[in-house]
Amino acid sequence: MTTTSLTPSIATWTPVCGVDDLTAERGVAALVAGAQVAVFLLADGDVLAVGNVDPISGAAVLSRGIVGTRAGSPVVVSPMLKQAFDLRTGACLDADAAVPVYPVRVRDGVVEVATAPTVTARVAT
Repeated sequence: MTTTSLTPSIATWTPVCGVDDLTAERGVAALVAGAQVAVFLLADGDVLAVGNVDPISGAAVLSRGIVGTRAGSPVVVSPMLKQAFDLRTGACLDADAAVPVYPVRVRDGVVEVATAPTVTARVAT
């Protein structure tokens, strides 16, 4: 199992759940430092997290989206309007939008999410 490679050297971490509580290819929502975060366990064992709010619809639903891949990148497809968001970069693959990406680590079987995102994908202007 790997964790997000963009982990800052100094971070505050919030325990979210046990890694055994996650189901592969499904998301869970968590409140981390006042922000809604969607956490996903991928089939390969990676754990990734992005902001839970779909920037196109404004609904906090990405944790309930369909997990898959597009062009080799892991994505979540919003259940609202079906846009795909890259789980590693936060970029929307179907529109000029993005979600923040949060570092994740697993320590002693507990999934922890950094309290601040490290990446917010650029949106084309």
